[in-house]
Amino acid sequence: MRRMWPEEFNAIIAGAEEVMLESSAEPGAGEPLHRKALKARIAMEDYERIWPLAEMRFRLGEGPFAGKAITLITTNPHYHRWHPKDGGSVESVSDSGRHYKTDYLVVHFLLDDVRETSPA
Repeated sequence: MRRMWPEEFNAIIAGAEEVMLESSAEPGAGEPLHRKALKARIAMEDYERIWPLAEMRFRLGEGPFAGKAITLITTNPHYHRWHPKDGGSVESVSDSGRHYKTDYLVVHFLLDDVRETSPA
């Protein structure tokens, strides 16, 4: 089943940075883990909106990562180091003079190439 990333969340992906996840191999586990990923610092409010999409694979249809697939890392024990973590907060003042604070999280999405063959 192919799931497309919801267009309403494209801004989250557009601001992401491509990184390489590297973990040391555990004794007897073989080679170290090397996976491409997207790293993004997003508002807590946006994270709460995309939480239901966690650990599911989605295809990206447009933007700089079109033709790729992403999976939001949240609870997978193999990727514990890249689970969502505190991204700090920013205090601001609205145009009306009201003070408010925006909390952020740093999240990682596994990034995979998607190649499909078409029937001859």
